[in-house]
Amino acid sequence: MRLAELRVDIVILACAISAGVHGALIPDHFHEGTGPGVGFLLAAVLPAGLAVLLTRSPTQLALVGTAAVLVGLMASYALAVTTGLPVLHPEVEAVDGLALVTKAVEAVGLITAASLVR
Repeated sequence: MRLAELRVDIVILACAISAGVHGALIPDHFHEGTGPGVGFLLAAVLPAGLAVLLTRSPTQLALVGTAAVLVGLMASYALAVTTGLPVLHPEVEAVDGLALVTKAVEAVGLITAASLVR
């Protein structure tokens, strides 16, 4: 296995972990409301789809798209815990350990994806 392949695997793993955590929290967030539920649904589906795409074809476009989605997930969380997200989650959310670990995993995925972009 080459180093580049290992780095792609790290990005795939980060996307899969993020998708799994967000997916597990979908029902709880739909109980809060449609906006938070839809937000978590998207936060699960997008990285899951990217994990599959990167497994099949780790193109430069797929890596850039993955980096963009991971930035979006981290930025969304930053807004959710500071000001809230208009429409999706207007109330400020409390910071918790699972979220911080998930954001750390996403940051590793982002850094690794960015390192693979030429």
